[in-house]
Amino acid sequence: MYVQHVFGLVSHPKEEWEDIVEERHSIFQCYVRYLIWLAAIPALSLLYGTTQVGWSLSGGDVVRLTVDSAVPIAISFYVALLVAVAVMAYAMYWMEKTYGVDASLDRCFVVITYTATPLFIAGFAGLYPVMWFDALVGLVAVSYAIYLLLKGTPVMGHISEERGFLFSMSIATVGLCVLVGLLAFSVILWMSAMPPVFIR
Repeated sequence: MYVQHVFGLVSHPKEEWEDIVEERHSIFQCYVRYLIWLAAIPALSLLYGTTQVGWSLSGGDVVRLTVDSAVPIAISFYVALLVAVAVMAYAMYWMEKTYGVDASLDRCFVVITYTATPLFIAGFAGLYPVMWFDALVGLVAVSYAIYLLLKGTPVMGHISEERGFLFSMSIATVGLCVLVGLLAFSVILWMSAMPPVFIR
């Protein structure tokens, strides 16, 4: 059913959101059926890409991580992605009253799960860790995730397009803050607890 909804969100997002909102999913179901699998895509792709393929910023020597140093980093990244979805869903739930939305925390998890799907799928770009390519794929994924959020929020909350736009932009702002927080957490983790070991 999930895959069918994903294809529907690509071809006719507004109608597909109406179908999704009618379904009942718990937070537990969102994690067990979808999120634990989706979050593995970027974590495993980057693990493979950084240890087996490697990258080069200047076109010179290719740099790779050792498997021993990359595995804990990949596991931390995986857990951080799962936590980030929970933070986003809770932020959406917390802000809903401000915009006149009456949705449950479960429904907020569903919306964030489907909205984040392009970002998780874009994680496949980590198999080929070239900076410009990954940045381009990430930009397309973020753009489409925001588009899905803009289409889904009014349907989910039974509110007008104008109010849905404001609500969506507030959620997107929180998303950017979460992203910056993830990057800062990664840097702190790399500098202190899990420094990466490079090989050439």
